[in-house]
This record gives sequence, structure tokens and C-alpha cells, in this order.
Amino acid sequence: MIKPATKTKIDLGLRLNDVEITNQLLNSGPFGTICSHRVKISDIKEIDPQLQSWIDLVYQQMV
Repeated sequence: MIKPATKTKIDLGLRLNDVEITNQLLNSGPFGTICSHRVKISDIKEIDPQLQSWIDLVYQQMV
């Protein structure tokens, strides 16, 4: 789930099973129970290999 947070930032909500919160991977915050985690993104450079791996994991858990 993608939620605009400010004019220059989005929150990407992810539903991940058994994944710990990190500096980049935060608690779900405004997503409540829909998502288990969120990532704040304000620059395209923040879409790094780690974030891509979490997105892949979400997809794998869905199929």
C-alpha cells in the first residue's frame, strides 16, 4: 500500500511475516493492521536492494 505522507514523501506499507523492525523498516504506523511494516521514501535512491528484497518477500508470501 502506498500512502502520501507529505508533498515530498510517501509511506510504503508492507505486510511481512516474521520480519524484525529496522532503521529503514518501521512499524506499520498509519496503516494499522492492514500492513505490518512501512518504509518512508522521500528520494528514489531510497529504493535500494534491501527494500526490493522486502517487496519480493511480500510477493512470495502472497502466491
